Amino acid sequence: MFILAAFVGYEVISRVPVILHTPLMSGSNFVHGVVLVGSMWALAHATTPIQLALGFLAVLLGAANAAGGYVVTERMLGMFASKSDAKAIAGKEA
Repeated sequence: MFILAAFVGYEVISRVPVILHTPLMSGSNFVHGVVLVGSMWALAHATTPIQLALGFLAVLLGAANAAGGYVVTERMLGMFASKSDAKAIAGKEA
């Protein structure tokens, strides 16, 4: 089942036009947010030290994954910005 899912996923993603990758990345960031909420729920209901450690690790990794996804999406969107937009954004950050 895993091999079939991997094959189908590869075939579907490989046929996506380049212009649609950024919206798909935003959608996957939403999924990472749902994973983060689920791991926080699991941590809240943990009772043993092993469950607490695994729950904390899940929350930590889920938060890093979601934040990293937004950083990557922002950089990808920056690649499509015009030169004047990039200068305006750089001026606001300074």
